[in-house]
Amino acid sequence: MASVASPVIFKEFCPLYYLLNAIPTKIQKGFRSIVVYLTALDTNGDYIAVGSSIGMLYLYCRNLNQMKKYNFEGKCESITFVKLLSCFDDLVAVGTASGRVAVFQLVSSLPGRNKQLRRFDVAGIHKSSITALAWSPNGMKLFSGDDKGKIVYSALDLDQGVCNSSLVLEEPSSIVQLDYNQKVLLVSTLQRTLLFYTEEKSVKQVGTQPRK
Repeated sequence: MASVASPVIFKEFCPLYYLLNAIPTKIQKGFRSIVVYLTALDTNGDYIAVGSSIGMLYLYCRNLNQMKKYNFEGKCESITFVKLLSCFDDLVAVGTASGRVAVFQLVSSLPGRNKQLRRFDVAGIHKSSITALAWSPNGMKLFSGDDKGKIVYSALDLDQGVCNSSLVLEEPSSIVQLDYNQKVLLVSTLQRTLLFYTEEKSVKQVGTQPRK
């Protein structure tokens, strides 16, 4: 007897013109016209976050159909990674080509939620391009990795407005992926994948052979 085929679901894909049209293709700096490249992307049910080559973060709110812009003070440098989180407050972490990491605590219209935009900086540990970011589900921990193999843990106290950061792991090759759950940080580099147990500060490699 022939098995019953599962139903086919058709999906339609189209460019997000309403989003792309809200981001400039060029900006003027003095007498120079600078092309804006889109360099990083993350999405969730509430927001679409787009990083750019001019250091501007474009954050599109899906519920309100509004685009907002956030940037770093000082040097205009490319954003290399963005990571959204929706917990009690909406958070977005941003990493740049020079190793700067910032967290924006977004404003919410819901009762009891954050009413003022706040920014936290991971100060001075990374010295090279940010290649990965990972949140804990409650937004109190942020892990950041760079292309020199450094992984930094940042503890955020949103109520007190404090961010304390420390170097927790250093690998010999670039970090390509981070994911965190239940006190275990999954780390993938160009050479290997490992589990870092944050309480014991111990490492367990996944597999035995290095990547080629």
